[in-house]
Amino acid sequence: RETFRRQTMHQFVDAGIALYNPDKPDRPVNSPKAVYQVAPTVLILLRSFSTPEWHDNLMTYLSLSQTLAAKYAMEREQNRIPVQIARGKEITLSPGEHSELIRAILEDFAPRFAPNSVLVYVGDTGDKWGYFDAVLLRKLGVDLDSHGKMPDVVLHFVERNWLLLVESVTSHGPVDGKRHAELTKLFSGSTAGLVYVTAFPSRAIMGRYLSEIAWETEVWVADAPSHLIHFNGVRFLGPYNTP
Repeated sequence: RETFRRQTMHQFVDAGIALYNPDKPDRPVNSPKAVYQVAPTVLILLRSFSTPEWHDNLMTYLSLSQTLAAKYAMEREQNRIPVQIARGKEITLSPGEHSELIRAILEDFAPRFAPNSVLVYVGDTGDKWGYFDAVLLRKLGVDLDSHGKMPDVVLHFVERNWLLLVESVTSHGPVDGKRHAELTKLFSGSTAGLVYVTAFPSRAIMGRYLSEIAWETEVWVADAPSHLIHFNGVRFLGPYNTP
């Protein structure tokens, strides 16, 4: 299913042949309820196949297809979530709760707990590399390719030379013991201290994962943005040296 979606349906949508979630354009990209629909203009064209009108209809469609593809792309863009990553600089993410939480991490968590930090990476459910400053990360000793499973957000807290590795959790994926080990290995070359953070949209959702969260990590909840929960360890919001 995933191969068909990525290697066929994506191209149909980009070409304006199919519409993606026409019934609910803001449906999250990773929703199991995703809908694809043949574009109305394409349906009319196909229904005229083997009729005297086919050739004229085809020529008309081809003359307008680029304009239609651009129109559909613009409609999809209007449903994306704007996120400010620096003063006067903005990116957009695919619609959905996950992206809303990422926006809260960048606009609420970072200014409070890592002021003047620099965004290194932010993922997007519709595009794995939503934003990635590979040059900055390389300067910090980490050279990654697309095979490593990145956290949802990576921030460089310049003042203390920390890398904050943040997971945005709406349905799965807190920093548990396994994930902590994966991230430690992935960022093993970092010259900046590593800080592991799990972000939740609410305390109710956090409650589902309390037993999984790794020690020596931090938890932030978007509905109580001025508070931070520290899971044990000898320091509050700081890196630990690998034993």
